[in-house]
Amino acid sequence: MAEPGGAIYDRLAPVPERQWDRAAGLDALLDGAREPFVVRGLVADWPLVAAGRESASAARRYLVERARDRPFMVSIGPPGHDGRLYYDADMAMNFRTGTGKLADIFAGIEQGEEQGDPRTVYLGSIDIPSHFDGLHEANAVELGGRETLKSIWIGTRTRIAAHNDFPDNLACCAAGRRRFTLFSPDQFGNLYLGPIDNTPAGRAISMVDFEAPDLAAHPRFADAMAAAQTALLEPGDAIFIPSMWWHHVEGLDAFNILVNYWWRGTPAWLGQPQDALNHAILAIRDLAPADKAIWRAMFDHYVFENGPAVTDHIPEPARSVLAPLTRESAGRLRAFLLRTLNR
Repeated sequence: MAEPGGAIYDRLAPVPERQWDRAAGLDALLDGAREPFVVRGLVADWPLVAAGRESASAARRYLVERARDRPFMVSIGPPGHDGRLYYDADMAMNFRTGTGKLADIFAGIEQGEEQGDPRTVYLGSIDIPSHFDGLHEANAVELGGRETLKSIWIGTRTRIAAHNDFPDNLACCAAGRRRFTLFSPDQFGNLYLGPIDNTPAGRAISMVDFEAPDLAAHPRFADAMAAAQTALLEPGDAIFIPSMWWHHVEGLDAFNILVNYWWRGTPAWLGQPQDALNHAILAIRDLAPADKAIWRAMFDHYVFENGPAVTDHIPEPARSVLAPLTRESAGRLRAFLLRTLNR
């Protein structure tokens, strides 16, 4: 079967593949990992994978039987939608969102399949424990005690624009095939990112259409593709995407399921770096150049370098949030920020 854009992806470097010791688990591969890798067959023994191999209908039935009686958020494209969840000509989303019971959403997918006119239907980042009973327990990866967010992604053929996430990510292909195109964090300038406050799913995305890149409008994208890595996952395969790596994701078959695990290497009670970026845009970006230079030096002093000169002259009990943060001092700082932002 010919793949969309296949010739382009054939020229890219493959994401390295790693072997794992089932007895030792994934710790040896994940501990300190800062580069992506693929593990073939990691979840090949999942019941969900077995259902997907039987048929798309069997996979849907497996999920419906375990779904809780609650609304599921779903994105739906209009007739003729090409599966690219993106902006329209007015920079609004080119899909609509709504909620429905999972069985009803799946019935719509099946009707489109029967009529030969499938709509783009996409359920993104559905929290597994709150939406399903027993799904995680029957289909799980041992991640060495890491506290994870467990999500499932379900849909028809889709193209999700390149974006990044702060947590580390282990993504497991459960049904259908998924193609990932990855870029290291330093490639963001070559991906032509869109707005950070008007996004399809909360993260800034590349404005480049990977299937038909306009290199006249986006010339640096050629440099990004020269540095890109790609992986085609079959059901049962998994890919590790480190924090802040950009990834373009395609569901290549008529029906696709992905399960992923997110975790961060710092305590959950610390803040989100994206919030700091947003606040810096609000408070610093539009200052006069001389004032911005002062604040750049202050950020270097307190945040990026954070050397002994920050605290050595302050008695240790009085260092407050300049000392390494604890859950308690982080909570005080968060409360202080909320008060100042609400003035």
